[in-house]
Order: sequence, then C-alpha cells, then structure tokens
Amino acid sequence: MKTYSAKPREVEAKWYIIDANGKTLGRLASMIANILRGKHKPEYTPHVDMGDFVIVINAEKIEITGKKETDKMYYHHTGYPSGFRSISYRDLVAKHPTRALEKAVRGMIPHNTLGDTQFSKLKIYTGPEHPHEAQQPIEYKELEVIK
Repeated sequence: MKTYSAKPREVEAKWYIIDANGKTLGRLASMIANILRGKHKPEYTPHVDMGDFVIVINAEKIEITGKKETDKMYYHHTGYPSGFRSISYRDLVAKHPTRALEKAVRGMIPHNTLGDTQFSKLKIYTGPEHPHEAQQPIEYKELEVIK
C-alpha cells in the first residue's frame, strides 16, 4: 500500500471562527496553530500548506493563569546599540490587545516561508465584529473542551 501525500492543488481551505472569550492563552494558541498547519486533517502532509483560515474574535478577553500577568515578559532587540527592550504581558495587552496571541501562535508554527504562509491565514480582532462574513466561517467546536 502506498503512502498518501497531499498535493497543493488538492487542498481546500475552510474558514473557522473562534471566540476567545474566557479561553486560556496557551491552550487556545496551540489549537489555532494546529488548525493553521492543517494537523487536524487526516490527510496532513508536513511540507504542504494544508491549513485553514482562522478568525479569532474577542481577543482582548483571553485569560492567563497564575501570576503571568505581571511576571511574563516579552523581549526584543531594536538592532541598535542598547536596543534590548522588554514589556510585561499586562502592558503589552494594554497597548496591543491582539499581540500576545499573535506571538504565542507564531512561536508554535515553523519559522520558514511555509510558516509565514500559514501564519498569514490568522485573523485576530478585539471585538465581536469581523469583516469576513462573505467567507461564511464555521464555528470551531473542538474548543468547547478547552477552558
């Protein structure tokens, strides 16, 4: 029996909508990363973009556990001398409510051109409204277990 390998032209991308209200950041990010990569499909092939589009609404209502709100830090370097910067989770969410989820999901997908293509299929919005009604997104049901 031959091993099945999906071809890029055979892939059909669906649109899923996820309400992030009350969900935990890491658990939600890992579920989104699996959908973006296509690992939820039985015909998953690692070198092909099998992923679906994901719309996340109510991103400002994501919860985290423990003392991460004050203790969790995000770091980056500007590229200039003395350009090392850090920001706490609380301050990051106050400035950019969607950035924490973007960083969490981006860290869970490949850091190459395939990962860039998969990450571009993620759409995050702070409120309950989104401009993708024409794509007729489906409510993703597997997240009901995650809290």
